[in-house]
Amino acid sequence: MATLSFEGETHGELVVKVRRWLASIEGEDAGHIEATDAVSQGAELTKEALRIIAAAAPEPIAQHDVVKAITGLGYKATDTTRDAIIDGLDSVEEVTGGSVVKRVRDAAEQAVWEMNTQVARQILKSLRPR
Repeated sequence: MATLSFEGETHGELVVKVRRWLASIEGEDAGHIEATDAVSQGAELTKEALRIIAAAAPEPIAQHDVVKAITGLGYKATDTTRDAIIDGLDSVEEVTGGSVVKRVRDAAEQAVWEMNTQVARQILKSLRPR
């Protein structure tokens, strides 16, 4: 029986690794993620940071109701912001038929290509004898 395993310290790391693997077997660009996925991953990282900060406090402080309430509010604010951004992105995509998101993606790819071209020219320049 074939097996497949992924290692990671957090749920987010595992999700990223599984998505990269799935993208690689489907022939997609492994480095590309949808905007909504990036927003969701950022929100999860923020909530994980809040959890780590709250856990790092000395126990009497970490167990205090004020700290618990502030951490809970941070989670709610993060989730609300994530949902609002995703709704906004969905609306923009719906209204424009996805053309805005595609243009942004194409512009990013063009910028990377131009940057790689400039880097290659600099490398060639440095290799030429003076």
